[in-house]
Amino acid sequence: MASADALLLRPAPGADHRTKSRLRELGLGTAFVGVVVAMVALVATVVAGAWSDQPGRAVDVARLDAWSFGLNTAAFGVVKLSIGIVLLAILRRLWLRVESVRETLPALKGGSSEPAPIRPGTIDTPYGSATVSADVPKPLLIHRMARAMWAPSLAMGFMAVAGGLVLSIVQASKVASDPGLAADLSAWVKGIQFLGEGFLLAGVSFLLGSILYSLRTGGGEVQRSAGVAVHTLKFPTTAKAFVALMMVGLMVEVFQFVVYLATTSFEPASAASYFAWLGPVREAGLGLILSGIVLALVTIGNVLGFQFSRITEIVRTGR
Repeated sequence: MASADALLLRPAPGADHRTKSRLRELGLGTAFVGVVVAMVALVATVVAGAWSDQPGRAVDVARLDAWSFGLNTAAFGVVKLSIGIVLLAILRRLWLRVESVRETLPALKGGSSEPAPIRPGTIDTPYGSATVSADVPKPLLIHRMARAMWAPSLAMGFMAVAGGLVLSIVQASKVASDPGLAADLSAWVKGIQFLGEGFLLAGVSFLLGSILYSLRTGGGEVQRSAGVAVHTLKFPTTAKAFVALMMVGLMVEVFQFVVYLATTSFEPASAASYFAWLGPVREAGLGLILSGIVLALVTIGNVLGFQFSRITEIVRTGR
């Protein structure tokens, strides 16, 4: 098995498609942990709200706000990590389906037993323009990038979110003894945790890109195994927009991280004015990446429809 396929959890030829994936169970368990952690943070914020109008509770409220923010953001990070794990399980299951169809399609192919001549070129389909070739298409740059970057992105994102959680606990311990340091740590927590959230969503995006690569390559392998022309959808507009939104959103998260760090050298009043607009900016960055993920899912749906249509055509006509 090639190293790239091993990275994408491609099973060995002849693997049993009925084998259950432990990644699915791990992903569900990780999601459950994230939800439980989020509930703990919710309880802490409710308690902080109940204490907010009680005299002598200002320090306690500030401490609760500090560590509950870090805990809540970390909970969202854990849920995003669970999405990545489940996508890995889907990716492995997808390759199992590729192997199964590649073995069975030649026997189902209709039409003449003589191979039809292959005329390379471009054709129009209900799902968009497609190329016709005799061999499996080579991976695009974004596919190679996705296969190389999904694991580092998930790892960096989780470490950043976890590091921010640790800083939020330190911040809570310094609220009374060193308010200036606590304010600086607050900027660090927000900046580093939302940078981590951005990397986690980027990792999810790269996994979706890897799924698109698997559909493209696997679909080509299936068609080649049947001895017919390989039809491949051209890089769709939705996929281009997906890549653009992901990259812009990630740059926004890097920007907010840099500005949050810069505020640690500002006067408190000036820093507070920056905090007022940095909150919406960091959320907008995550929104851009999530919008790209929606477009990636739309692209996956379109590719699946095209491949189902193509397999049906091969079975009916043999070409």
